[in-house]
Amino acid sequence: MLNRALRRFLRQVWRLVWRGALLFALLSVALVLLFRVVPPPGSMVMVERKIQSWITSEPITIQRQWRSWDNLSSSAKLAVIAAEDQRFPVHRGFDLVELRRAWQASQDGGRLRGASTLSQQTAKNVFLWSGRSWTRKGLEAWFTLLVETLWSKQRILEVYLNVAEWDRGVFGLEAASQHYFGVSASALSERQASLLAAILPSPRTRSASRPDAQVERRSQWIRQQMRNLGGVDYLERI
Repeated sequence: MLNRALRRFLRQVWRLVWRGALLFALLSVALVLLFRVVPPPGSMVMVERKIQSWITSEPITIQRQWRSWDNLSSSAKLAVIAAEDQRFPVHRGFDLVELRRAWQASQDGGRLRGASTLSQQTAKNVFLWSGRSWTRKGLEAWFTLLVETLWSKQRILEVYLNVAEWDRGVFGLEAASQHYFGVSASALSERQASLLAAILPSPRTRSASRPDAQVERRSQWIRQQMRNLGGVDYLERI
């Protein structure tokens, strides 16, 4: 009798889990499809920063202005690819080459470095919270597959450039361009674009307008990589 009741209970739990997972999948697909054509109203990182400011009682003003693909500097598009994900046009969301290199480096005693693609970063910034838990990593993989399947590469980069964090409260390329250089996102020079890309690993502790030696070296490296990729003509691949 007890075994029968337990089996019935487990079947009910399984049904609830299955229905919950199906509902989540349908809602997430619908949301990704919506943002394929509609600019996201914000990102989960922006929400997270707001919540943190309430907890710490340190007010924060979110600066962000959406700019369409044609109003984003080609130099900035290429600089971000050169800095963050040079195989962006050809991978399907996960750069297996970089993952193998990162794993090998850790096995050789080095620090385990990140190998996130622009697709993964876009999925994380728009839909998820910060952190390194396996749950978040699993959800990141799911949303990465969705955006790679349902969005074009151009759309992924467009959304990324509009939600990336460049300083405390500064989100998106337009706000970053105005914040650091007093110009629009369409008017960035190659050097300015490379400086913005150079601070992305630690945007709240580095400055694009007042670069230290490390940022300056990285920006020079990024500009060299931009030339190695063939210049802005490389963007035709996406």
